[in-house]
Amino acid sequence: PDLIVVRHGDSGAVELLSQKVGCSVLNAGDGSHEHPTQALLDALTIRRRKGRLEGMTVAICGDILHSRVARSNILLLNIMGARVRVIAPKTLLPIGIERLGVEVFNDMTEGLKDVDIVMMLRLQLERMHGSFVPSVREYFRYFGLDYEKLKVAKPDALIMHPGPMNRGVEIDSAVADDINRSVIREQVEMGVAVRMAALDALARNLPNEQPAGYGA
Repeated sequence: PDLIVVRHGDSGAVELLSQKVGCSVLNAGDGSHEHPTQALLDALTIRRRKGRLEGMTVAICGDILHSRVARSNILLLNIMGARVRVIAPKTLLPIGIERLGVEVFNDMTEGLKDVDIVMMLRLQLERMHGSFVPSVREYFRYFGLDYEKLKVAKPDALIMHPGPMNRGVEIDSAVADDINRSVIREQVEMGVAVRMAALDALARNLPNEQPAGYGA
């Protein structure tokens, strides 16, 4: 093949494959490791709405431990000059996460203070083999995004979510559907454009081979 697009349940699987094949490999998400195109579309969404990424304060909230989206966003947003915070219970934070250049909070009210962007992540229950949170109801009470918690963010703070979304678990439906602040639908639209661009960029580097008899 000329190009392989891979989503895999194991972290590092895409990197391993890229070492074994002689073509470009596009990472569409590997385990809880990374999801590069999601980070690209999130950055594009922020830039289109806010005009810039540099200097923006972005809070990534929820299941950081199991989230490939969180890791890719942290890396890209830091490169682009944003200030990144992560907000989660201690049980859902990777050990040493602060080494990636983020501020760590275990309280939504403290972590959301004066942020420009609130990026919510779902609870990845399928990756949890044990008790990471007391209950879904308890989790929403302390870490689910509702208007009460959102009060401390900037008045024009944008709401983001990579999907799939669990309403009433990590985010209240009214907040998710807020036409003035939620850009979740825009993220989906940007996802198509970003992934088309990624495929185009990789395809442009393919050898310019023509079939026998072409143009004869």
